[in-house]
Amino acid sequence: MTIERINPKDLPEPQGYSQVVRAAPGTTLYISGQGAYTADHQLVGPKDHYAQTKQALTNVLAALRSSGATFSNVVRATYLVVDLSPDALEGFSRAVAEVLGPDAEQPAATMIGVQALGYPEMLVEIEVTAVV
Repeated sequence: MTIERINPKDLPEPQGYSQVVRAAPGTTLYISGQGAYTADHQLVGPKDHYAQTKQALTNVLAALRSSGATFSNVVRATYLVVDLSPDALEGFSRAVAEVLGPDAEQPAATMIGVQALGYPEMLVEIEVTAVV
Protein backbone atom coordinates (compact mmCIF):
# COMPACT_ATOMS: atom_id res chain seq x y z
CA MET A 1 0.00 0.00 0.00
CA THR A 2 1.27 3.44 -0.92
CA ILE A 3 0.18 6.75 0.57
CA GLU A 4 1.41 9.85 -1.24
CA ARG A 5 0.97 13.35 0.20
CA ILE A 6 0.84 16.06 -2.45
CA ASN A 7 1.07 19.81 -1.92
CA PRO A 8 0.73 21.50 -5.32
CA LYS A 9 2.78 24.65 -5.78
CA ASP A 10 -0.28 26.58 -7.01
CA LEU A 11 -2.10 26.06 -3.67
CA PRO A 12 -1.20 27.69 -0.34
CA GLU A 13 1.48 25.83 1.61
CA PRO A 14 -0.38 23.83 4.25
CA GLN A 15 0.27 24.13 7.97
CA GLY A 16 -0.57 20.89 9.79
CA TYR A 17 -2.28 19.08 6.91
CA SER A 18 -1.70 17.98 3.29
CA GLN A 19 -3.59 19.46 0.35
CA VAL A 20 -4.03 16.10 -1.41
CA VAL A 21 -3.50 12.49 -0.31
CA ARG A 22 -3.45 9.61 -2.79
CA ALA A 23 -3.67 6.04 -1.44
CA ALA A 24 -3.64 2.76 -3.37
CA PRO A 25 -4.31 -0.12 -3.07
CA GLY A 26 -5.59 -1.00 0.38
CA THR A 27 -8.42 -1.40 2.84
CA THR A 28 -10.16 1.79 3.91
CA LEU A 29 -10.97 2.35 7.59
CA TYR A 30 -13.62 4.88 8.59
CA ILE A 31 -13.10 5.88 12.23
CA SER A 32 -16.12 7.45 13.91
CA GLY A 33 -15.70 10.84 15.56
CA GLN A 34 -13.75 10.44 18.79
CA GLY A 35 -14.19 12.75 21.75
CA ALA A 36 -12.42 13.14 25.09
CA TYR A 37 -13.94 10.16 26.88
CA THR A 38 -12.17 7.24 28.51
CA ALA A 39 -13.37 3.66 27.90
CA ASP A 40 -15.61 3.95 30.98
CA HIS A 41 -17.17 7.13 29.53
CA GLN A 42 -15.43 9.60 31.84
CA LEU A 43 -14.80 13.01 30.30
CA VAL A 44 -11.17 14.13 30.29
CA GLY A 45 -10.49 17.86 30.55
CA PRO A 46 -13.78 19.65 31.10
CA LYS A 47 -13.60 23.14 29.52
CA ASP A 48 -10.02 22.43 28.31
CA HIS A 49 -9.40 22.24 24.54
CA TYR A 50 -5.84 20.99 25.07
CA ALA A 51 -6.77 18.09 27.38
CA GLN A 52 -9.79 17.12 25.29
CA THR A 53 -7.77 17.13 22.06
CA LYS A 54 -5.12 14.95 23.68
CA GLN A 55 -7.70 12.38 24.79
CA ALA A 56 -9.58 12.48 21.48
CA LEU A 57 -6.33 11.80 19.60
CA THR A 58 -5.46 9.01 22.04
CA ASN A 59 -8.84 7.46 21.23
CA VAL A 60 -8.24 7.85 17.48
CA LEU A 61 -4.89 6.09 17.84
CA ALA A 62 -6.54 3.23 19.78
CA ALA A 63 -9.18 2.86 17.05
CA LEU A 64 -6.48 2.80 14.36
CA ARG A 65 -4.39 0.23 16.29
CA SER A 66 -7.43 -2.05 16.51
CA SER A 67 -7.13 -2.53 12.74
CA GLY A 68 -3.35 -2.58 12.47
CA ALA A 69 -3.01 1.08 11.50
CA THR A 70 -1.16 4.12 12.82
CA PHE A 71 -1.70 7.83 12.25
CA SER A 72 0.59 7.59 9.20
CA ASN A 73 -2.20 5.57 7.54
CA VAL A 74 -4.68 8.44 7.96
CA VAL A 75 -5.52 10.03 4.63
CA ARG A 76 -8.36 12.32 5.74
CA ALA A 77 -9.25 14.00 9.05
CA THR A 78 -12.07 16.24 10.18
CA TYR A 79 -11.52 18.26 13.35
CA LEU A 80 -14.62 19.72 15.01
CA VAL A 81 -13.86 22.32 17.68
CA VAL A 82 -16.43 24.11 19.85
CA ASP A 83 -15.90 27.87 20.20
CA LEU A 84 -12.88 27.89 17.90
CA SER A 85 -10.76 30.81 19.09
CA PRO A 86 -7.03 31.55 19.10
CA ASP A 87 -6.76 29.99 22.59
CA ALA A 88 -8.71 26.89 21.51
CA LEU A 89 -6.55 26.56 18.39
CA GLU A 90 -3.37 26.89 20.46
CA GLY A 91 -4.50 24.15 22.85
CA PHE A 92 -5.54 21.93 19.94
CA SER A 93 -2.25 22.45 18.09
CA ARG A 94 -0.14 21.85 21.20
CA ALA A 95 -1.95 18.57 21.92
CA VAL A 96 -1.53 17.38 18.32
CA ALA A 97 2.21 18.12 18.44
CA GLU A 98 2.58 16.25 21.75
CA VAL A 99 0.53 13.19 20.84
CA LEU A 100 1.58 12.77 17.22
CA GLY A 101 5.03 14.33 17.34
CA PRO A 102 6.46 17.07 15.16
CA ASP A 103 7.24 14.75 12.23
CA ALA A 104 3.78 13.17 11.90
CA GLU A 105 2.53 12.51 8.39
CA GLN A 106 -0.23 15.03 7.70
CA PRO A 107 -3.55 13.92 6.20
CA ALA A 108 -5.86 15.99 4.07
CA ALA A 109 -7.86 17.78 6.76
CA THR A 110 -10.59 20.23 7.59
CA MET A 111 -11.07 22.05 10.90
CA ILE A 112 -14.56 23.29 11.60
CA GLY A 113 -15.60 25.62 14.42
CA VAL A 114 -18.96 24.49 15.77
CA GLN A 115 -21.45 25.70 18.37
CA ALA A 116 -21.89 22.30 20.02
CA LEU A 117 -21.17 18.58 19.65
CA GLY A 118 -23.09 15.42 20.58
CA TYR A 119 -22.60 15.91 24.32
CA PRO A 120 -22.75 19.44 25.77
CA GLU A 121 -19.41 19.07 27.60
CA MET A 122 -17.50 18.01 24.46
CA LEU A 123 -15.17 20.61 22.98
CA VAL A 124 -13.37 18.46 20.39
CA GLU A 125 -14.32 15.61 18.08
CA ILE A 126 -11.92 14.00 15.59
CA GLU A 127 -12.99 11.77 12.71
CA VAL A 128 -10.49 10.08 10.38
CA THR A 129 -10.29 7.89 7.32
CA ALA A 130 -7.25 5.63 6.98
CA VAL A 131 -5.94 3.19 4.36
CA VAL A 132 -4.01 0.03 5.29
